[in-house]
Amino acid sequence: MAEIVAVIASTHHPFYYRASTATGEDRPPFADEWARKVAAFRETLTRARPDVLVMVGSDHFHQLWLDNMPQFLIGKAPYYDANFYNEEREFGLPRMVCRGQEDLSAYILREGLDAGFDLAFSNELRIDHSITCPIITLRPQNDLPIVPVYTNIFAPPLPRPKRFVQLGRTIRELVESWPSRQRVAIIGTGHLSLELGGPRQFGPHGPDPEFDRRAVEWISSGDIEGCLAEVTLDSLHLPGNATHGFMDFMLMMGVAGDGRKADYVDTYDLFHTMEAYFTWYPDGGARS
Repeated sequence: MAEIVAVIASTHHPFYYRASTATGEDRPPFADEWARKVAAFRETLTRARPDVLVMVGSDHFHQLWLDNMPQFLIGKAPYYDANFYNEEREFGLPRMVCRGQEDLSAYILREGLDAGFDLAFSNELRIDHSITCPIITLRPQNDLPIVPVYTNIFAPPLPRPKRFVQLGRTIRELVESWPSRQRVAIIGTGHLSLELGGPRQFGPHGPDPEFDRRAVEWISSGDIEGCLAEVTLDSLHLPGNATHGFMDFMLMMGVAGDGRKADYVDTYDLFHTMEAYFTWYPDGGARS
């Protein structure tokens, strides 16, 4: 059976690539510290020596729109084009091609349906920065095959937070039951408090530092029940109008397991958002 060698959750700031590659007067003052933190975070994946990456993200209305919005979708293709034109223009992201792990995609889809999730799939999925940004930060050589898993965090009606946790638990069970000797890392990206296009978008920090503090504590301590007791679809409107991306972090808590404390935790408070990075090593793997 396959072995899960790392579970990783992070934010996916689209400006990281531009900030970290800028030079001279174009390099922002926070870039060096940000790059240092990302380099340390990257090592937590490198030391796990994965063969395959299962990547959880959310399409930012690039390929999926209100005429066809699946709640949970599995990419099932040999290759995935990325990024989209507006991401190249606005964020400076490069065009990329990611190789797919078709057999694991097919396995998660079939077994996920049998496990009670009516998963959608796409053989022609194009991926955006929710998946390519963590590849850029964690595996910039882009040399490993991926299985994209897209969630709906944007277009109501949304799945409730509990359903994200349930899917995380199911993904872990399915990957562990995959009849393969591959080493798999499961990586998911979301948000802490976040405001897009609203009055709190460009403050000195994230729009709700108290929510960010509690969210980091929930995630790092594996307090799924405490998180579920307080986080609802309605409550997520309060920390910022795009904070529903936190449910992808909750999905990753489901993957990591109830009460499972993160082996690695780091944050970086930028001028409008808090970046957050978490890694779990199942069964103590790669900690040495």
